[in-house]
Amino acid sequence: MANTDSVSVRVFSLNCWGIRYVSKHCPQRYAMIGDLLCKGEHDVVLLQEVWSEKDYLSLKKKLSCSHPHSHYFKSGVIGSGLAIFSKYRIHDTFVYRYSLNGYPYMAHHGDWFGGKAVGLAVLSIGNLTANVYVTHLHAEYCRDKDSYLPHRVVQAWELQQFIRHTSAGVDVVIVGGDLNMHPQDLGNRLLRTYTGLHDSYLETTKFDGCEDGLTLIADNPFITEKELGPFEKGIRIDYILFKGSPKLGISCDSMSTTKGSVPNHPFPYSDHEALTAELRLKPRPLTDAGGDNQSKTQDSNAEKLAELVDIVTEARTEVKVGLHCAERMRYTAARTGVMGLALLILELAIAAVPWLALGVEQPFPRTSFYLLAALCFAILLSTFLLYVFYTMELKSLQGAEDQMRLAVGSLQEKLRGFPLAQPHDPQRKPPEGQEPNAYAPEE
Repeated sequence: MANTDSVSVRVFSLNCWGIRYVSKHCPQRYAMIGDLLCKGEHDVVLLQEVWSEKDYLSLKKKLSCSHPHSHYFKSGVIGSGLAIFSKYRIHDTFVYRYSLNGYPYMAHHGDWFGGKAVGLAVLSIGNLTANVYVTHLHAEYCRDKDSYLPHRVVQAWELQQFIRHTSAGVDVVIVGGDLNMHPQDLGNRLLRTYTGLHDSYLETTKFDGCEDGLTLIADNPFITEKELGPFEKGIRIDYILFKGSPKLGISCDSMSTTKGSVPNHPFPYSDHEALTAELRLKPRPLTDAGGDNQSKTQDSNAEKLAELVDIVTEARTEVKVGLHCAERMRYTAARTGVMGLALLILELAIAAVPWLALGVEQPFPRTSFYLLAALCFAILLSTFLLYVFYTMELKSLQGAEDQMRLAVGSLQEKLRGFPLAQPHDPQRKPPEGQEPNAYAPEE
């Protein structure tokens, strides 16, 4: 790309709702999705809930001409469900599985079996290097009593860490997927504020789609009123986020979503609406950082730091709530296990009575004995597994809380290095040992 040239990149994101034998009209909808993408209007395609690798391979074959480069991110019991198709060459990939992802005994929700993760693909767009991330976070099943909130906050924390630590030095960062969070939810604010990512819906100059950018809408026939809860019109939980670099600016020329029904088809592509964002990549012009601009930048950075401290502190509080809950559940599992062990010992003692009473024949209820023994062993095994699971959950929550504590301390230390906002003084110097713009969130 020449210094004065700009490049347009069209990004597509969709939660395909591809649960075989469960999701309605799954084969037909995959065919519709393939037909849409075959037109070649999108440069990068980010898909979630492609739970069957056979469906991915079918799409890969169908899109071999329009999107010759692709990758399927494998994770968990049934896979991460994440896939990427691209017109640009994929040089490298990596998948990070979130440390917390719900509970295995909540089988009807199924998130734990899905192995929720974030997938990274390193692309070449001309002579630019782009890190493209696709992810899917734990679902919110009840907004009023969301028992999964600590898990989703930890997932958002790990997602922002993964993005920050893997995107250093790249020209473009693009993130797409189903975050299962409203725009102002804690995890969403944590992700966008810490990484400096921009929301394409909020940044676009032209929008065509559902009102307020909603991606779960009441007009979709696959959506029930229960799923939307108090939000009658719908909710926005799917996103395309982006960020440039000091040398490369990025903006969103246009964004669109599907609107439920598909013309000439009896049903939509999915229960989620598809997103398309047209991003404009353009080199940044060299600017002269004058005194006034430097002062404004310092004040802006101080405000962002203060906001970030508040958000991380709030996230840390939510993680502590999850810690107390996990400790309580582990204690309950241990207590139940002890009761099961005591019952087994009592049963063995009763079974030993006929052998201790020598010379006296007494009837022995073998069937009841075996049934009760099986029950005792089942209790011991299940409580042991639960105890191990809750211990692992505690470790993950404690690790995240420790990381947040360190982050808050580091952010507060940086914040103290900024002078209080005051009228500009050309002779004002930065604090001793502190370079100008020591903390400047990436654009």
